[in-house]
Amino acid sequence: MALHRNQKLNLLRLVVLLTVALAGVKFFFRDSFTQDPQKGSGQESSFWGKAGDPEPSAPPRARPLALAGPKVAAAKQEARKGPLRDFTSTQMRLVHLDLKGAAPKVSYLEQVFPLFSKLGANGVLMEYEDMFPFTGELEILKSPYAYSEKDIDKIQELAELNKLEVIPLVQTFGHVEFILKHDKYRHLREVERFPNSFNPHVPETLALVKAVLTQVLNKHRRSSWVHIGADEVFHLGEGMDSKNWMSHNAGDVGKMYLGHIREVVNFIASQPWRLQVLLWDDMLRKVSVAAIQDSGIARHTSPVLWFYAPDFDTPQIEKYVAKYAECGFKTIWFASAFKGTTGPAQAWTPLNHHLQNHLRWLKVMHSVAKTPSVRCQGIVLTGWQRYDHYSALCELLPVGIPSLAVCLQTLVNGGFTEAAKKKVLDTLDFKNMQLEKSTCEGNGAFPGADIYRMVEQVNGQLKDSVIKVLDEESSIKGWFSQYHRKHQFGNPRNMESFGSKVLKKQ
Repeated sequence: MALHRNQKLNLLRLVVLLTVALAGVKFFFRDSFTQDPQKGSGQESSFWGKAGDPEPSAPPRARPLALAGPKVAAAKQEARKGPLRDFTSTQMRLVHLDLKGAAPKVSYLEQVFPLFSKLGANGVLMEYEDMFPFTGELEILKSPYAYSEKDIDKIQELAELNKLEVIPLVQTFGHVEFILKHDKYRHLREVERFPNSFNPHVPETLALVKAVLTQVLNKHRRSSWVHIGADEVFHLGEGMDSKNWMSHNAGDVGKMYLGHIREVVNFIASQPWRLQVLLWDDMLRKVSVAAIQDSGIARHTSPVLWFYAPDFDTPQIEKYVAKYAECGFKTIWFASAFKGTTGPAQAWTPLNHHLQNHLRWLKVMHSVAKTPSVRCQGIVLTGWQRYDHYSALCELLPVGIPSLAVCLQTLVNGGFTEAAKKKVLDTLDFKNMQLEKSTCEGNGAFPGADIYRMVEQVNGQLKDSVIKVLDEESSIKGWFSQYHRKHQFGNPRNMESFGSKVLKKQ
């Protein structure tokens, strides 16, 4: 007899409670995350919890957003401190930290940054969302668990100590639920029912985007790049303002998309930091070469081609590379995945899946030489925490560390060679690993190893029961289960739409 809904929910709650209980025992009796706590970090020593002591919240003011102010003016005068670092000849390998769920504390980053560097990374892509310490009129966007301004400074200091370039990611078009879920900004939605995409025709939209960018850029004055997201702008063209615009512009959604992106890119280019702009490429794939050329974004922008499947179509990627070269882009980036792309409620990272994805990317990198007019600047190893701001968690960061190690060393060595495997095992203190089974032999000794082992136990003992509950009761998964849409070239991290019943304030 099938389980009743309440029984299913109780089973899922049991899984969560068991995980929390195990973590609690480890927290109180032996905290592996803070073996050497640093003075002045202002953090407790657990992986979960508040990232910093939030400052008292001031009520948002009802006047229009102001970009200029004493702090902004001072920042423009100060510009960058110290000499510019030259990354023009450096092949960048970025570890993506998606902070919209289970964001690690600074004390954990302090331990894991040296590991990133040792394994071959030379940068981190910080996707803050509501974890950034927004102030003033934007303070409503800040999570109660957001990093403090001192935390942001500390993160950059730690990154610099470990020779990691910090690149902030600020969503500027789609995936802006953390903004549009608030009633204050509800009128800026492309489609009123869905809080995922901006309406590009409302002047306040661009003003808000500039205000958000200004605060983030002011805290990252030594960064060489900024990533503006700009991917999966779902429902673009479905709002009344967009329909009216298209009726006078031959229904060209691509041109409409580029109009907003051009304004964002030009704003960043006008800043004193001389930042190069990165953006996910999926929205550009169907836009004409002529439209991209006319927009002028290629001068300051590099597209980041992302595909996460283990068997994606490499000739298709080569066609996109050739297209972007024709558009005038001088550099391109690629994006792989080390976790977070194999299921919206995935708990355990499939090692071989992500290894194969990186082996495919190595083939693409070798083929880029066929297009000498464009250069591959680097690759982003994405590690998604949630498919969406409203979705369940994917694998926790410590659970994905072995996969990250395998993927980074594969890129460094040009394949998962014996030397790469030995480096991974020695660095993580494992005796062996079975890629097909996604298992590692030995206790492991890396930041978060205790969490890794606890999740392994829970996953092994309750996996079948959890899968059964999730499959039979789709509402537990959230909006994605009702509007699932696979990308034609790989597993997307997000889907087409949202179910209105799960759009609750957070």
